[in-house]
Amino acid sequence: MGGDGDRVRGSMTARLDGRVAIVTGAAHGIGAAIARRFVDDGARVIVADLMGDAAGRVASDLGEHARAATVDVTDELAVAGAVDRAIEEFGRLDIMVNNAAILGATGSIAKIDLAGVQRTIDVILCGALLGMKHAARVMMPRRTGVILTVSSPAALVGGVGPHAYSAAKAALLGLNRSVAAELRAHGIRVNAIIPGAIVTPMTADIVTGDPSNLPGAAAALGAGAPFDRPGYPADVAAAAAYLASDDASYVTGHALAVDAGYTTIAGPSPFAIGEHEEAGMMLGPTGGGRRG
Repeated sequence: MGGDGDRVRGSMTARLDGRVAIVTGAAHGIGAAIARRFVDDGARVIVADLMGDAAGRVASDLGEHARAATVDVTDELAVAGAVDRAIEEFGRLDIMVNNAAILGATGSIAKIDLAGVQRTIDVILCGALLGMKHAARVMMPRRTGVILTVSSPAALVGGVGPHAYSAAKAALLGLNRSVAAELRAHGIRVNAIIPGAIVTPMTADIVTGDPSNLPGAAAALGAGAPFDRPGYPADVAAAAAYLASDDASYVTGHALAVDAGYTTIAGPSPFAIGEHEEAGMMLGPTGGGRRG
């Protein structure tokens, strides 16, 4: 996807100059941070969310480069309308970020409610699919564009999310690869982001019982964090800005984890610390013990 300039805002090169993006679930948390980062990097953004008033406040804060849209991602007409709005307001669509999600159905697999499961899948999986569909509708004729979808560590690791949420987030990764395979031939890049434990209203609600208690969530998540701090929405937004930019022009079908290694590193290496800190060899049960 070609650039339209190299304007500098402050000390940061605005690498998304001239681009137009839609971010769903952008009224708060990760979505709002992505919208803000995109505007900072020179893009114009449709701030889309079911909570229209909250989306309006975010867009107002971002200024003339943002517009708010009340969008239920389970309603295809609403999603299509958001795409059409981007073109009406800004003349094009370059970036689609499918971020809207709910924690959804909870409970034991022996007691889970199927209606709740279906609602969870409708929002997380079908909502992203509709975003991909209508973004592709306008991107394919131009043979350029970026589609990003926000998944979760629950897609990869058991026990960190409700059953339906985990299944839907895992399905997003399969959808990401499949759509990337189709749209690569049309010059469109399709990637996913896997945020770790990020300080958002959703995580605040989970760990403190109060979605507005972000300081409490930061303290709880930071207590056991591998980098001595929790993750913040800005960390995920930075990854989204990279994947949306020409810096990632050779990246597609990928899922980028922004999780301090949570999904790939089980813990500190026991063979590089303590008694094993010095260089040596371990030959196994038939070859003797450790040799320096």
